[in-house]
Amino acid sequence: MGEKVYKPRHPKRTKLWQCLHAHFADYLNHYKEKHEKNHGYLRPIVEEVVNKYLECGDLSKGFARVVCKKCRREYLLAFSCRGRWFCPSCHQKKVLLFGENITDNIAYPLPHRQYVFSIPIMLRVYFKHDREMLTKLCRQAYKCLQEFMRTSLGLCQDQAGTVMAIQTYGEYLNFHPHIHAVVADGLFTRQGMFYVMPRLNTKALEEMFRVKVIGMLVAERQLAKDLAGKLLSWRHSGFSVHSGNPVKRGERSGLERLAQYIIRNPFSEEKMMYNEKTGSVIYRSKSNPKIKGNFKVFSAEEFIGAITQHIPEKGFQLVRYYGWYSNKCRGIRAKQQRDEVARRSQKSEIEIIDISTYQAPKVPSKQWRELIKKIWEVDPLICPGCGGEMRIVALLDDSEVIEKILRHLNQWTDSVPDKTRASPEAVAPDNTYEPLYDDFQLEPEELIAGR
Repeated sequence: MGEKVYKPRHPKRTKLWQCLHAHFADYLNHYKEKHEKNHGYLRPIVEEVVNKYLECGDLSKGFARVVCKKCRREYLLAFSCRGRWFCPSCHQKKVLLFGENITDNIAYPLPHRQYVFSIPIMLRVYFKHDREMLTKLCRQAYKCLQEFMRTSLGLCQDQAGTVMAIQTYGEYLNFHPHIHAVVADGLFTRQGMFYVMPRLNTKALEEMFRVKVIGMLVAERQLAKDLAGKLLSWRHSGFSVHSGNPVKRGERSGLERLAQYIIRNPFSEEKMMYNEKTGSVIYRSKSNPKIKGNFKVFSAEEFIGAITQHIPEKGFQLVRYYGWYSNKCRGIRAKQQRDEVARRSQKSEIEIIDISTYQAPKVPSKQWRELIKKIWEVDPLICPGCGGEMRIVALLDDSEVIEKILRHLNQWTDSVPDKTRASPEAVAPDNTYEPLYDDFQLEPEELIAGR
C-alpha cells in the first residue's frame, strides 16, 4: 500500500458549500418576511462570515506556492477563511489548538470532570436576542459550581479551576443556550494543595443554579417577579446540571478530547444531506422523542437560518476561564515564578537577558503543518515525488497574477461553478479531502441513501 500523500481539500464539492452557494442570496432577500420572526434582526456578522466561508479554499482568492527544494515539484495551497464556529475546516483547526493549549498550558495534572448547565425552554429567548446575557449565564454557573465545591469540601476561601464554553445549539440546531465546563475535580489552596471532590449528587447544585439564574433575570429586568415566583415553585423546573465521569490524573488524551468536545462546531457537515433538486436538507442526529425520529428535514433557507444563528458576534468570546485557571491567576503565578528566578539568579550572579518584548518572526507554515500532521497523520511538506522537504516560497493575493497562474495551470474558471456535486474520482482521481472531525458518530452512506 502506497504512502499517504497530502492533497489540498476542495470545499466547493461539499454539501454545505453547495447549499450556501445556491440559497444564501435568497435567504438574505427573504429574511425580513420569512426568517426575522424566528431569528430576530439580521446580524451583519452572518453575511460577513458566510461570504468568507464561500471563498475559503478558493484558489482564485489567493494562495501559497509550496515547492520541493530537491526536485522542484510544487502545488498551490489556497488561503482559508479562518472562520470560527462556522467553517468546519477552519474551526476544526481551532479545536485542535484549543485541546493542546488546555492540556499543555492551562490544566494541572489532576483529575478533571465535565459539568453541563442547562436552562428551561421558556427562558432561552432572553439569551437569544441579547447575547451579552450568555456571559452572565456563564458567570452564574461558575459561582454556583465554586460555592457547591466549597460547601462540599468545607473550604470557604479556596478556588476552583474551570474552563467554560458557551454553547447555543441543540441536537437539531435549535437555539439551546447551555454551558459546558471542564473542571479540575476539587479545589486549589493558596498553600499549593489540591483537595479532590468526593462523588456527590448534583441536585443541590442544580437548585442553586436555578435560583441564581432566575434572580439574575429578575435583576436584569428580563423576568417579572410573579413569573419568577412560579418558576421557583415548579417541581420540574427545566433546569439541569449534569456531571460526567472524571478524567483521571495523567490521562492527557482523555482531557484533550474533552477540551475539544466542549468547543466543537455547532453543526456537523457529515450529518447533512443536501438535495439540490428539491432545495431541502436532511439533518441526522441521535433519536429524539420530540420529533419522533433521528432526523429533521429543513428547506435550504431554514437550514441556513438554523446554522447561522449560532455564529457569535465579532470579538464575543464563547470560552471563559475562571478561578485557578483564569488569566489573572495564571498571570500572578507566572510573575511569581519570574520573581523567584530573578531572586535566585541574583544570589548566584547568573546573567539575565530580558526577552519579554521579543517577537519571533511569523512562520505560518509551521502551525499549519503540525495541524495537518495531527489530523491526517501525513506531513504536507514532504514531497510526494522524491520525499524531500518542501517549503512555502510565495504568498500571492494579486488578482492579475493569480488569474495568470491559474490559467496557465488550466485551473481558472470564468463561469459560475457547477453546483452539481461530483464524486472525487470523477473530478480529480488524485485529490483527496481534508477530513472533518467532530464528536458525532458518522452514519454509513448506504443508511443515509436508504432513508
